[in-house]
Amino acid sequence: MVDGVDVPLFEGAARYWPRAFTIAESARHFEQLRRTIDWRHEEVLIFGRRRSVPRLVAWYGDPIAVYGYSGTRHAPVPWTNELELVRQRVADITGLPFNGVLLNLYRDGQDGMGWHSDNEPELGREPSVASVSFGAPRRFRLKHRRRRTETMDLLLDDGSLLLMHGETQHNWLHSVPKTSRPTGERVNLSFRLIVTADGERRENRC
Repeated sequence: MVDGVDVPLFEGAARYWPRAFTIAESARHFEQLRRTIDWRHEEVLIFGRRRSVPRLVAWYGDPIAVYGYSGTRHAPVPWTNELELVRQRVADITGLPFNGVLLNLYRDGQDGMGWHSDNEPELGREPSVASVSFGAPRRFRLKHRRRRTETMDLLLDDGSLLLMHGETQHNWLHSVPKTSRPTGERVNLSFRLIVTADGERRENRC
C-alpha cells in the first residue's frame, strides 16, 4: 500500500498520496486519457449567465451516475478500460466505491477552476471526492467558508491522489488558480459517488 499523509483541515478531512501511481504508470495514463477521452468545451451557469469554462471537460461513469452542476445535467459516457484501471487503484487505496468521474484537461496555465465546493445533492450528505492528477503539477487552493484565516495550498503532483471527505465540502471551497508561469498539460480525474438527494445510493430499478 502506498503511503499517504493527512491534510490538517479545520472542520474538514483530507488525505494526500503524493505517489499513488508510479512515474511510468502516470505517463501511460496521461497519454491514453489525453488521446482517447471525449474532451468537450463546456458552458456553465454563473449568476444567470452562461459562460465557457477555461478548460476541457468530460463526465464518465455508471449508467445511473447522472450528475448536475452549474445549471447543466451530465449523462455519463461509459467507462473506458483506462478509466477502470485508475478507478480500481483509487478504490484500492481509499477503500471507497465511486461510480462517476469528472475529468478536466488543463492545457496550460491559462486554464483553471474558480472557487467552489462539490456539494451537489447527488453526492449525499458528506461527499467523498478523490482527485487524481497526471501531467504537470498545479497548485490546489483551499479556503474555509467562514474563517478567512483558514487557508491551505497544495501542489498536486504527477501521479498523486487527494481524498477530501467528511465535512470538507460543506466548510471549505477549493480552486485551481490560473498562472502566468509556463506549465504543461494536466489531466485531473475527480472521482465521485452519485447518490440520491436524501443520501441513499442509487440502485438500478426495474
